[in-house]
Amino acid sequence: MKKLSFLFVMLGVITSAVIFYACKKNANGRNTLSLVDDATITSLSGQQYSEFITANPPVVGTPEAEMVKRVGAKLTVAVQQYLSGIGKADLVKDYQWEFNLVNNPEVNAWCLPGGKIVVYSGILALVANDTDLAVVMGHEIAHAVLRHGNERMSQQLLVQYGGTALSVLLSSKPQETQSLFNSAYGISSTLGVLAYSRKHESESDEAGLYYMAVGSYNPNAAVGFWERMKAVSGVSTTPGFLRTHPNDDERIKDIKALLPKALTYYNP
Repeated sequence: MKKLSFLFVMLGVITSAVIFYACKKNANGRNTLSLVDDATITSLSGQQYSEFITANPPVVGTPEAEMVKRVGAKLTVAVQQYLSGIGKADLVKDYQWEFNLVNNPEVNAWCLPGGKIVVYSGILALVANDTDLAVVMGHEIAHAVLRHGNERMSQQLLVQYGGTALSVLLSSKPQETQSLFNSAYGISSTLGVLAYSRKHESESDEAGLYYMAVGSYNPNAAVGFWERMKAVSGVSTTPGFLRTHPNDDERIKDIKALLPKALTYYNP
């Protein structure tokens, strides 16, 4: 019994040490678990993105496709400008941005590490113009900039594999690693395994407002968009984009509280 207790104590010590040494601050200054090195995650991201685009050819030449590229281009300039203003421009220095619309009825969008952004056609029913789309894309870009997917993967690596580094897991269990990546970044339509936490969602709501404002998109539009999303969330099948987002009313209330600060960045 004493031996077993000693083992549990040692396991706790080792786990605590892993967490302590693997913590990094994100763009918001919050300490996050990071067992995922940038080089490995960028390589995996590029591979998964290429496979997804091959299987889901982007829509080209339509007004909607052009809107995705137009809004994406403006937002990424705004992200660089915003991050430069807070001394964190290095977070996206190696990003090679791409923006694509794909035909998929799911209400979803995502942004991978390295700046690969995909918007599903299903979400366009809630998007009336460029500004509405900036709400969606700004939010997803924020997840990537704030390394939320990396944090979720790190948490799962710790829980399922005892803190094994991603590069080690990739060589020993490539299929499991790819599934973990797809779930962490919302590429799969079955998102139940890894869901963004309410903290992640709130951070991305806030950062997304600032990005769109710097890009000359009126952040007030976020209220209307999330009110429409609230109506959609009442159907039996929850849209993938919603994942485990905060309570709709709380989210809208929080966004309204953030608008005065967001509007200080807005220059129409």
